[in-house]
Amino acid sequence: MPPAAAAMAVGAHLLGFSDEILLHILSHVPSTDLVLNVRRTCRKLAVLCLDKSLTHTVLLQKDYEASEDKVKQLVKEIGREIQQLNMAGCYWLSGATIEHVARCRSLVKVNLSGCHLTSLRLSKMLSALQHLRSLAIDVSPGFDAGQLSGECKATLSRVRELKQTLYTPSYGVVPCCTSLEKLLLYFEILDRTREGAILSGQLMVGQSNVPHYQNLRVFYARLAPGYINQEVVRLYLAVLSDRTPENLHAFLISVPGSFAESGATKNLLDSMARNVALDALQLPKSWLNGSSLLQHMKFNNPFYFSFSRCTLSGGHLIQRVINGGKELCSLASLNLSGCVHCLSPDSLLRKAEDDIDSGILETLVASCCNLRHLNLSAAHHHSSEGPGRHLCQLLARLRHLRSLSLPVCSVADSAPRADRAPAQPAMHAVPRGFGKKVRIGVQSCPSPFSGQAGPQPSSVFWSLLKNVPFLERLELIGSNFSSAMPRNEPAIRNSLPPCSRAQNVGDSEVAAIGQLAFLRHLTLAQLPSILTGSGLVSIGLQCQQLQSLSLANLGMMGKVVYMSALSDMLKHCKRLKDLRLEQPYFSANAQFFQALSQCSALQRLCLVSRSGTLQPEAVLAFMARCLHVVVCHMFTGESLATCKSLQQSLLRSFQAERPALNVVIFPLLHEGLTNVIRDVPMVHLDEITLFKSRVAEEPPNLWW
Repeated sequence: MPPAAAAMAVGAHLLGFSDEILLHILSHVPSTDLVLNVRRTCRKLAVLCLDKSLTHTVLLQKDYEASEDKVKQLVKEIGREIQQLNMAGCYWLSGATIEHVARCRSLVKVNLSGCHLTSLRLSKMLSALQHLRSLAIDVSPGFDAGQLSGECKATLSRVRELKQTLYTPSYGVVPCCTSLEKLLLYFEILDRTREGAILSGQLMVGQSNVPHYQNLRVFYARLAPGYINQEVVRLYLAVLSDRTPENLHAFLISVPGSFAESGATKNLLDSMARNVALDALQLPKSWLNGSSLLQHMKFNNPFYFSFSRCTLSGGHLIQRVINGGKELCSLASLNLSGCVHCLSPDSLLRKAEDDIDSGILETLVASCCNLRHLNLSAAHHHSSEGPGRHLCQLLARLRHLRSLSLPVCSVADSAPRADRAPAQPAMHAVPRGFGKKVRIGVQSCPSPFSGQAGPQPSSVFWSLLKNVPFLERLELIGSNFSSAMPRNEPAIRNSLPPCSRAQNVGDSEVAAIGQLAFLRHLTLAQLPSILTGSGLVSIGLQCQQLQSLSLANLGMMGKVVYMSALSDMLKHCKRLKDLRLEQPYFSANAQFFQALSQCSALQRLCLVSRSGTLQPEAVLAFMARCLHVVVCHMFTGESLATCKSLQQSLLRSFQAERPALNVVIFPLLHEGLTNVIRDVPMVHLDEITLFKSRVAEEPPNLWW
């Protein structure tokens, strides 16, 4: 059949489906493409593309091809129909384009986080949106609540849900929102301005009246590192401490590092313990450590707990959180990352290398049988010998799991013994300082599983993954791993050696991940016993739904041993959108970029490599072949001049045709790195540039 005739036959067959099936198919097409292109193909699609199920909710988030003209035309054609609009992270659109949202008069919910908005533009836009009930915005330097009109404030008085990202000390629009039921606050304020001036939270004094919290049901605050963020959040909390909302059922504060408890916060917690029953809780570790607070808190069918970095013992976890092992079927998400004692009965006597108490984990699994998200990373959870007592065997009972984060050492079959040869002989390099290594031995023959695609069927990790087949996100992160590029600080030059038990986790365990047919997000960090990376090929072949991949410090620290396997893996990752690669001495050469070019759906790339190198010509050729890539972040050992030249070449060549293009090429150990990082759009900085565990990071369905 001629190609034209074949295309017509396929089209005729597609249009033969019922309207219901066609609407489901069309729901996966970007809104701009749907309205501006697909709608014009035939009469039937012209009608279906304007169906209310497709036009009431418009998602422009991560629609990187949504140019200024496309967004304006989209609003012009279906603006009156749109009731929910998500433009989060559309940093490439100008304020004048964002202002067109005012034409969507029926809007009930709009997310403008990451969009360029001045106080005057926000006022003009909100004045026209009288039906608005849910709003997400950024509050940037220069914001002035005094510029908000009476009509704008009237709209804000009806808003029930507010998400506010603060880049400057301010109450933002909170004082105008007198009907708030859900308040989400993201504090991203830097301690110093670009000019070096030190900021102070006292700038907020006199900026507004007392915020209105009387109807509040959900309070969430996430703080970036820095004292200024802590200073500002205390001003928000001071109001809550005066009078705790009667209907409060979720109280969550995520703070990196230490956050001292004050008299006001102590009063707030005491009031909450007396007056409310919570279904979601997260508190700074310093508020919980050594405190009897959990003993007095009341919970009502809780669905989310986070005790990240707390010194919470297993005994306290069982007695104070899980009510002595009673059924807690409502709990869907549990974050115990960095809780090094949470699986042992007494936190005072336990050492990091001691085995866990399997009875505590067994009680946890039995009580929280419906867990969907579990984070046990950043701790040493070593299992003792004995049938049915291994952590993996117990977690295999959680059949509803959709995301799981574990320390690498926790999936090792057993502790190495003197009478047993190492699981993978000894070609390991122990990191010492700046990339130096000590040769421990020479491998005389390859590992028995290094060349095989299949894992060891008898391993406990293989068995765990077999029993949780619907897992969508998996993280295996070394207990001692820390990224070379932390937030708001210089790059880390040295790293801690991996846990000794992690030496028992190698290529065959990685190959076991290939069982997860529904896996979408995978993180592997600090696996020292990767010899060839053969397990990666198994993942590429079998995990066809994989969309994001993060690899860090695999194998020997002074040599990239898995380049060939990674190249083979990437050939099969046709749906991969995000790749983050952190590996010292990585050579981003033509071979690597040739393999990466076969990831036709790739959108974001981040490479972090201390003493690493790159080939500018290979990068340019890769960008020319991969037309959807809009983020190219590379932090290597190249000179500043080389990095600047490549960055300018990429922007000059591709910026015009890719409006969302964000390129950052910079030396990893350069003193100016923190100033460069602050210009990265938050959506990319948070999701790919910086390394972090994402399992149970926030309650499910917190916002959109």
